[in-house]
Amino acid sequence: MTLTPVFISQIIISFIKKGDTMAFKNTKERYASFGIATSLPHDIIDTFWDLLDNYLKDVVPLDNILLFRLTQKNNKLSFEYHDHKRNILIVFDYNVPFDPFFPEIINIVDNHGIETIMLPYEFD
Repeated sequence: MTLTPVFISQIIISFIKKGDTMAFKNTKERYASFGIATSLPHDIIDTFWDLLDNYLKDVVPLDNILLFRLTQKNNKLSFEYHDHKRNILIVFDYNVPFDPFFPEIINIVDNHGIETIMLPYEFD
């Protein structure tokens, strides 16, 4: 089960250059790292895949490493997608309680079609 966004509260897109490459085009397998699996509920993990598939792919250029932040807005959970290279910020608001024990920063990595949600410290 994935969560349904209540509202996309903020979209800031500076510019998208013609010819930007797109990662996440050839999905073969998907995983959640140990750090993610032990710190987030299953429906939150599924929501990351939903955001990627339905709100980001074929909408904005995607690099091989995506950056998300879990934040709170009025005690509810928001997912922030950040692309500093292109100056893109998209905030997805959800009507579920924010949990301060959730990790703040989450990455999704595309390694030649093997896609993994992971915490920044798990890259090594």
